[in-house]
Amino acid sequence: MRNFVITIARGYGSGGHEIGVKLGEVFGIPCYEKQILDMASEYSGINKDLFIKSDEKLSFGKIMSKLKGMPPTSMIEPSRKDFVSDANFFNIQAHIIRQLAENQSCVIVGKCGSYILRNFDNVVSIYIEAPRENCVASTIEKLGVTEAEANKIITKTDRTRALYYSYFCEGGNWMLPTNYDMTLNTGRISKDHCVEMIRDYVNYKFGEDKK
Repeated sequence: MRNFVITIARGYGSGGHEIGVKLGEVFGIPCYEKQILDMASEYSGINKDLFIKSDEKLSFGKIMSKLKGMPPTSMIEPSRKDFVSDANFFNIQAHIIRQLAENQSCVIVGKCGSYILRNFDNVVSIYIEAPRENCVASTIEKLGVTEAEANKIITKTDRTRALYYSYFCEGGNWMLPTNYDMTLNTGRISKDHCVEMIRDYVNYKFGEDKK
């Protein structure tokens, strides 16, 4: 028996987080998202608040100014002045994600999981999206904001996620279908049906050879 990992990338308001949580319940495995920040903080000794400030919040100008010098792919030694830096925050989180993939079955929501684990053969990567009107309605219901505010939140969040992915994942396209095993539209089938389809795909791909 071997462990397996499901990564979930998602457009804001599409229900990807909820799907990840439900998959964890279906398979009886943990679902990680913001918990990875806690683990990264504990592992590195760096204050969690610094990880939170860095997490998916690089500005467009900051990214464009640094694209010519892509971040290192390995963790930086504590003795170096750039130990507390956006690049090292990402690399520490990537280390945690790889350790999880090697040692336990789990669901990982966001955090560029599909890219970080692209060379692992025990991973299923999923992208969840929905039409804009569905994402707006979901955001209004969840946050209690106006339609205009919901649109602004969705635009800003998805743009930042795309830039974050491009910066840390070698200029990759966050929404490229070939990054994933499966892309699902929650505007066409329910979140519960998405969970069922992903469950069936995981069972088909790994069969009994999973734990």
